[in-house]
Amino acid sequence: MMRFLSAMMLACAVIVPAQAKDPATHPAVIADPKPDAAYQAGMSAFVIPAQDGAMNAVIYTPAGPGIHPTLLLLHGFPGNEQNLDLAQAARRAGWNVLTLHYRGSWGSPGTFSFGNASEDAFTALQFLQQPSTVARYRIDTSAIVVAGHSMGGFMAADAAAAEPRVAGLFLIDPWDPAQTVAALATAEGEAGWKAEVAGDLPPLNGATYESLTGEIKADGAKFDLGRRLAGYGRRPLTMIGAERGIGAMARKAAADAQGANPDTRLMVWPTDHSFSDKRIALADALVRFLAGVAPTIR
Repeated sequence: MMRFLSAMMLACAVIVPAQAKDPATHPAVIADPKPDAAYQAGMSAFVIPAQDGAMNAVIYTPAGPGIHPTLLLLHGFPGNEQNLDLAQAARRAGWNVLTLHYRGSWGSPGTFSFGNASEDAFTALQFLQQPSTVARYRIDTSAIVVAGHSMGGFMAADAAAAEPRVAGLFLIDPWDPAQTVAALATAEGEAGWKAEVAGDLPPLNGATYESLTGEIKADGAKFDLGRRLAGYGRRPLTMIGAERGIGAMARKAAADAQGANPDTRLMVWPTDHSFSDKRIALADALVRFLAGVAPTIR
């Protein structure tokens, strides 16, 4: 998402060194765990009701007895990159992982809008805390983390700010709608945004350039990543931006977040918006973040 912003915003970005070199990649990223015949890993597909539609969803469940920490993983706009390699790595590390398609996207019933996607992220969080869901998937409700990529990064921050029981937040080259609105003040920015939206509309139902743009213009307080992160407070937060993506957005949002949370961690890596040549490194960073939230996980 937001390819048009890359060149415009990187001109003002300060280059940050790539991720610190760890002595070894986390085992969950590169090796399967030992099988557990009594408590096998699995996957379940279902539909989560959501207002006037529903979300097609999948939960990956890890091997092993007892309750498990759980990751809600949100894709971007429209969701061509679903980051399921990250979901698999997190599961190998002992986490449940819930992924979904927002209402009106990729066959999920309903109409797609940014407002609906925001509601959907929060609905998914509530779903993970329902007694029936907790019992079925053996969820440790004290260790629920939200992660999101691009637009999903904004939705993750929005949901986590509204739910104080979220234990951690991990954002991958997150989108800041407020910065997009600012870019629309220029002819170049408006043309780029129109081209971006036009290319991303095919898998979305009921959305138009006018409807999507009108949303983010009409509610600046709601669609502001920095404000959402300030509202998230002093819980674990890591943001990884992409120099050839929209990493400059992450820099600005991180600066806003640090006022409320001095421990906010920001890294900007020399890669593209999809982290095409940093998938192992990205999975490693996520799994290490999760281990920091739930340190008992191997």
